[in-house]
Amino acid sequence: RPQQRPQIGTGSGVIISPDGYIITNNHVIEGAESMEITTNDNKTYDAKLIGTDPNTDIALLKIEADEPLDYTTFGDSNTARIGEWVLAVGNPFNLNSTVTAGIISAKSRDLSGQNTQSFIQTDAAVNPGNSGGALVNINGELIGINTAISSQTGSYIGYSFAVPSNIARKVVEDIMEFGNVQNGILGVIGGELNSKNAKTYGVDQTEGFFVTDVQKGTGAEKAGLKKGDIIQGIDGVSISKFSDLKGFLNTKRPNDQVDVEVLRQGLK
Repeated sequence: RPQQRPQIGTGSGVIISPDGYIITNNHVIEGAESMEITTNDNKTYDAKLIGTDPNTDIALLKIEADEPLDYTTFGDSNTARIGEWVLAVGNPFNLNSTVTAGIISAKSRDLSGQNTQSFIQTDAAVNPGNSGGALVNINGELIGINTAISSQTGSYIGYSFAVPSNIARKVVEDIMEFGNVQNGILGVIGGELNSKNAKTYGVDQTEGFFVTDVQKGTGAEKAGLKKGDIIQGIDGVSISKFSDLKGFLNTKRPNDQVDVEVLRQGLK
């Protein structure tokens, strides 16, 4: 019988603290028997898995270095704007420390079709091996973790997708503090508005989240949200579709307070 050889996979990661915490994608390290980190100065370390969140495809690793490490600071992905220049940093095809440039093409992009994702879409070239690497703005701030490409060939064809930094930051902070991810819920049921849904719901708005029901005992009920309300913003972040709402809530924990902007019977 042919001998089963161990397989080696490679990916990218981002050092987010001087004491060696590293963020990457869950799919990069999933099922790994051992993990090894090679830094930009060619030093190699054994890595320990601290925790993962398959829902957001984020994993947190830790290495023990002899000296404080250079690290990347988090930016605010909510303030990133379409058309803004970004750089993708990673190791595509095992080519170490490759940097590509592009712009933010869209925000709150859902590739699943199930309203479970809220990616930043860019046209910076991202290929296999880039997964887990940094998407940074022109100030060098981390605004996303490069995660996926949309391709029939398996290689880059013009679009790439990153988990927004505000979601990634919240996930790793939860893993550090609680050992798992604490998910906040608003407590509303409904759907995003478009021309078709607006007719179904009997409203003239084509953007926002239409509330068809409010769950009992939730923050939405306590705050007075009602069936028929249209959520158009939370904490100043515009909500035009469900992935906007989902992406924002993924940055919140239970008992966090948010300001919800609603349109009720035509009045804000």
